Amino acid sequence: MAGPEKHIEIVVQQLNKFNPENESIEHLLDESAKVLQTLNVTDGAFVLETLAGCIEYKPLLDIVVNAFFVRDGKHCLFSERNLYVVICYLATFQLEELGLQQFSRIVKSLDIAKMHKFLRFFFNVLNLSTWIKDEWSQIYDSLYVKENWIDPLLGWQPKIEQLIKQLADKLANRVTTVKTSTVTKPKEFDLTTPKPRAIPIPEPIPLQEKHQPVPQSTYKPPKEKQHLQEIKYRNRRRAEELLLEANVSQFRCATIKPENKAPRGIDNVPIKLNAAAILREGALYQRKMEQELNRLESLLRGAHDPSEFLEWQKQMREKDLEQQLAEIECRRLQGKLSHEEAVLARHNVIQENKKKAELKREETAELMRQYAEKRLEEEKEMRELVEQVVEGHKNVKQARMKLQKYKRQIVQEVSEESRELLRRALEEEEEKLRKRYELIQQIRAIESLPFFRNKFVDLTQTAGYGFSGEMSIMELRERLALLKEAQKKAEEEKRDQIIHEKQAKEQLLLDKLEQISLFRAALGRAAALKQEEKKIKSQLTEGPVKNERVLDLQKKITEKTMERKKQAEILKITPQKDGAGPGRSWESYENSLQEPHWKELEESREQQFKMLQNGLMSRETAQKMTAYQAARIGATSCILR
Repeated sequence: MAGPEKHIEIVVQQLNKFNPENESIEHLLDESAKVLQTLNVTDGAFVLETLAGCIEYKPLLDIVVNAFFVRDGKHCLFSERNLYVVICYLATFQLEELGLQQFSRIVKSLDIAKMHKFLRFFFNVLNLSTWIKDEWSQIYDSLYVKENWIDPLLGWQPKIEQLIKQLADKLANRVTTVKTSTVTKPKEFDLTTPKPRAIPIPEPIPLQEKHQPVPQSTYKPPKEKQHLQEIKYRNRRRAEELLLEANVSQFRCATIKPENKAPRGIDNVPIKLNAAAILREGALYQRKMEQELNRLESLLRGAHDPSEFLEWQKQMREKDLEQQLAEIECRRLQGKLSHEEAVLARHNVIQENKKKAELKREETAELMRQYAEKRLEEEKEMRELVEQVVEGHKNVKQARMKLQKYKRQIVQEVSEESRELLRRALEEEEEKLRKRYELIQQIRAIESLPFFRNKFVDLTQTAGYGFSGEMSIMELRERLALLKEAQKKAEEEKRDQIIHEKQAKEQLLLDKLEQISLFRAALGRAAALKQEEKKIKSQLTEGPVKNERVLDLQKKITEKTMERKKQAEILKITPQKDGAGPGRSWESYENSLQEPHWKELEESREQQFKMLQNGLMSRETAQKMTAYQAARIGATSCILR
């Protein structure tokens, strides 16, 4: 007689084979009946009823099994899904008929770990009372679901809980029943005892040679490392001296010194240029020449020279730049003053935050006490609900028997109708196959008839289709030959034209090069004269004068700083930046703020140098901007040194 695990295995196999899109339930039951011929009547009826019930209540069972795989069964195999479907069906619809003892036998015959995990999930009171009930109520009537399924499951929950504990004990190897069997004990052979072996004479231990002591140089650092440290220190000192020298004479490279004058022939060094560069530079000098001619013609007609206006405009721009720099310095000092005031306000906010934190802790303790009381009340209500559910689950077995008889009757009626429909479908399909076979025979008979495939072609005649431009193959070949000759002649003419254009372009480039050399010589002389004028003007200018508003703001910042230090000593509070670590001091915070100012100073110096080279800024303006940038980060003393 097959055990319960064999019955469950047969049901799972049939469910795995079943495809509702291509197979009907009656066909599945017929196939299953053929498989169950080896079983007795009772076992076969049990397997068929379980198989039909799993298919009928598939939407309800899928809800529970899908949720199990999402929550507790994440590491379970999806190929064993139908096993959990069968256990869920037996627990929901067949537990009353099977009884707890038979259900326990079925569960214990399967994998203990899988059954323990699934039953613990399914018979959870909270799951049954909440989301399982709500999901089933969306398919069936909520009152019917509660009275016929949820209440019976809650009634069986205490007994199933004992079964779950037994499974847990088996998993933990708490219940171990080992059958003791008599073991055959071997007896020794009665053999002659051997004589004891003689003790060998011990060999003398060889003496080891005395090893050499470890040299003292192993525990001392190498001389090369000390030499590298000295070289590194000297290089660092040298780099600091070069940096100081570069800061002192930062714009000296922009001025042309008389002793470092380049030789006269330096502008006439030949430079290899491509055609595009020659034409582009020639067009540039051509536009400059046209502009100069237009300017001279306008002067001859009585126009004024705009050089005085441009000089006045340049002076006004420098004056506006000085005012902008003064405004920027004022805003920076105002920001620093605001920072000092914010540090003073932070000390007051810290004291207020301490008081608020104490009040918050008291409120939290009160809320926790109220939450604990509310939790106790909810647990008490839940226990009362469980007791009510257990009391309401009683007279359901008789209604279930009637329902099963009604279902069997429906299954028999549906199976008879399906057989009749299947017979008609088979007859229609046989008729279609017969007609298709006759059509294929006719097509093959037509294809078997012989016909001639050879055709003779005359290349001098046309095809005779009646087109307007129709011609024979020989005429087509002659026309193609004429077209190739015409194309070859056109290519030779094009090649000659390209050679003439190339020669004309080379002559144009030579003319442009000669014109460019003349313009370069004239522009070099004009640039030298302009540089001498700028040098004379820069020697006559005076140093920048500080603004009174800036001095006033610096004085206020000094007073606020002294006040902040005094207040910090009184309150014994170390100011920290928001988001800074607890181990960082106020000096490191100020250094981190000055790092971007150093980078900004370097970028502004590069920009000033480019403007000074191009003649867009005077040396006096560059010195004022340098002094302003150095004052922002406190680097004036370093530059002056």
